[in-house]
Amino acid sequence: MSGWAELDRFLATDPRDVGCEEAMAMLHVYVELVAQDAGAERRYPGIAAHLRACGPCSDDFEGLLAAIGGPAD
Repeated sequence: MSGWAELDRFLATDPRDVGCEEAMAMLHVYVELVAQDAGAERRYPGIAAHLRACGPCSDDFEGLLAAIGGPAD
């Protein structure tokens, strides 16, 4: 394994991505804003960037959104 795929993924990372820890700390707030159509992505671009890049965190987001009856994609 050469590591090129990992390097490509790293270089494609959105610099606004806040990472798992911060995204999870604020996920409940982000989910509420999405459910209210209150400009969540504009207010928290780092969380939005992270959710686009991280499958497990995105799954948690989708689960919370479904639990509160938020909009489906």
